[in-house]
Amino acid sequence: MKLMLACLGLLMSIPLKLAAQEVATDHSSTFDFSRLQAFAVKVGTPWGEPSSEAAAKQAIAKRLVKRGWKETDESSCDALVVLHGARPGKQTFRALYSDWLGYGWHNVGAPALADTTDYDYKPGTLVVDIFDAKTKQVVFRGVAKGLTAKPASGNAKFDKAAKKMLEDLPSGKSGASGESTNPPF
Repeated sequence: MKLMLACLGLLMSIPLKLAAQEVATDHSSTFDFSRLQAFAVKVGTPWGEPSSEAAAKQAIAKRLVKRGWKETDESSCDALVVLHGARPGKQTFRALYSDWLGYGWHNVGAPALADTTDYDYKPGTLVVDIFDAKTKQVVFRGVAKGLTAKPASGNAKFDKAAKKMLEDLPSGKSGASGESTNPPF
């Protein structure tokens, strides 16, 4: 009986974990997002779970297509979408882009995501950066906790996080849509 109650409690906690996702976003207040029509998605910092990396890419791509963007290759895209999964060990802003010449978060100027290199991401955190592919300037950042650490949780977590994250993505002049003030975690 105790075992059955424990299993029932565990099963009931799974939807709560899916519902309690923490997602924060921020974006450039001066960028004209209507210029972005075509995108490419790539994993910038792999987290060692190829199936969940693919699920994350698919979830982000699906949401961008629903917004009217077209998926294309990296050489012809307007927006380069880069996914980073925080692994055990120190994962800072600077560490995410240490091998990416010309790319980095420092260019955005978004107040809620200050230009710090000391911020550590906890393992399981997914960071999604959208760059203007022509200028290599980051224009949007989304951060979701608790996604990459347990790939057995399935695609539902990635789909939910992508939906929540990209609903804050501006579609025109950024100043008109309001800027998120959520903290970067």
